[in-house]
Amino acid sequence: MEHWKRTIERANRCFMLGELIDAREAYLQALALAQVLFERWADADEAVAACVISHHNLADLHLRLNQPEESAEYLCAIHQRLLQTMQDPRLAPALREAALRQSSKTYVELLNFISEHGEYPRTHRLLRTDTASTSHQPAPLQHGVH
Repeated sequence: MEHWKRTIERANRCFMLGELIDAREAYLQALALAQVLFERWADADEAVAACVISHHNLADLHLRLNQPEESAEYLCAIHQRLLQTMQDPRLAPALREAALRQSSKTYVELLNFISEHGEYPRTHRLLRTDTASTSHQPAPLQHGVH
């Protein structure tokens, strides 16, 4: 987690200084770390947050580069990853629950993006699929005394 944090902080500094190519490289490194460690982090909430932050920072960077379609790709990729994580029974329940909690945030980010920048093919496909899958979702996980 510390290596990811240092990488994100370096990327953020580059972004703030307008060194966008260096920022992109560092954000991509942070994303790669977050993805590799996604199922291995001890704290599921931190694992999911690192992945979400990495994707959202790349989306912000591409907006600054006037590349909204690339931005949409990153926003869709993380939302889709969280939806898949929530539905994957082989993953730890804590990771699935963390993905569920963060998915509402990634969904809102997608809707905000669309309201500001319009819809793109991937946003359209993902939201159409997301709406269809929620109407056919299995019953939620039950916790507590049985």
